[in-house]
Amino acid sequence: MDTMRERFATTVSRLLDDDPRLAVVLAEIGKDGFTDAARAHPDRVINVGIREQLLVGVGGGLALTGLRPILHTFASFLVERPFEQVKLDFGHQGVGGVLVSAAGSYDWPAGGYTHMAPGDVALLDTLDGWTVHVPGHPDEAETLLRDAAAAGDDSVYVRLSAHSNPAPRDIAPGRFLTVREGRGGVVIAVGPMLDSVLTAVEGLDVTVLYATTVRPFDARTLHAGAGTAGDVVLVEPYLAGTSTAAVNDALADRPHRVLGLGVPRRELRRYGTIDEHLAGQGLDPASLRERISGFLR
Repeated sequence: MDTMRERFATTVSRLLDDDPRLAVVLAEIGKDGFTDAARAHPDRVINVGIREQLLVGVGGGLALTGLRPILHTFASFLVERPFEQVKLDFGHQGVGGVLVSAAGSYDWPAGGYTHMAPGDVALLDTLDGWTVHVPGHPDEAETLLRDAAAAGDDSVYVRLSAHSNPAPRDIAPGRFLTVREGRGGVVIAVGPMLDSVLTAVEGLDVTVLYATTVRPFDARTLHAGAGTAGDVVLVEPYLAGTSTAAVNDALADRPHRVLGLGVPRRELRRYGTIDEHLAGQGLDPASLRERISGFLR
């Protein structure tokens, strides 16, 4: 199986052939995946080098000319480092584009904390109107990338990950997927957390909703799935509690409780592996089962 980043490069390279409005902007990272596309479309595949603020500024400038820019690098360099440019060159200018990140919370632990960005979605939440996709499988990444590329002038963030579920789901952009139904509460699994959540809740009488689009938040599906139980557990692969406010808004008309699980603010200072980071953050199946069952009781 290819990775999400590999699928990103092949999918967007094909889209460049089909849509003359699309342009790709890179900051060195990921350039090898676009070698053929750069030869075919030298005016629409731009590598600015290791200059992340410029990456976003060039993307905003291309959007002002009427193009639809697709920007790519690690999440820490795409959202955190050039956040002022994201805020001004896209939001303030009133133009849209597609930001496609990699590495995320701890996808490349050997890179250290400089290459980790568990707060990226929470940071984008301070801006108006961003759509945020979090695929859990390369097939889902392709579906969401194609939707983002065709999304007019909207601003879209696609959070790719090296951590993925073993099989894709039949997702629809913007909607939660009901994976199983139960009466003892709702567990929302975001992107690559689905497989761990399903293992964790085996034998528990709970509804599991699968979220690959977290902004806009699918309040309607959550409201329908919550029934009268009123207990919701969020399992997100980034900063814990990022979407708790969205859950509270969705269930504002009924009594409810929310537990937000994700990456805590404390820093794990050992490199390790993705699996070791999941365990260290309490996001492995055994830890999730203990925390979910304890809350729902």
